[in-house]
Amino acid sequence: MALVARWSKEAEDTFDGIIDYLEDNWTEKEIKDFVRKSNKVIGQIENNPYQFKASRFQEIRKAVITKHNSLFYFVNEADKIIELYTFWDNRQNPKKLKY
Repeated sequence: MALVARWSKEAEDTFDGIIDYLEDNWTEKEIKDFVRKSNKVIGQIENNPYQFKASRFQEIRKAVITKHNSLFYFVNEADKIIELYTFWDNRQNPKKLKY
């Protein structure tokens, strides 16, 4: 059941924010590693969208990319897409998370 991932504006912005943080504080190696891991997880989600656990809202799922970052997404089987909602820094206050 391979579905196609579609990035929301928020997912693009939060992904770019993580890249900006890595550029300011880490090396090119860590940036490439994060991008590689993100692409791997998105590929896994496209091939098996229910392998990651549901968030506090049953229809929204959470995939851990690194110990510091997760990806929240929604499986839209009717349209055969995965809606990527947001990348999340796991060190933030979880009460700020809307998913």
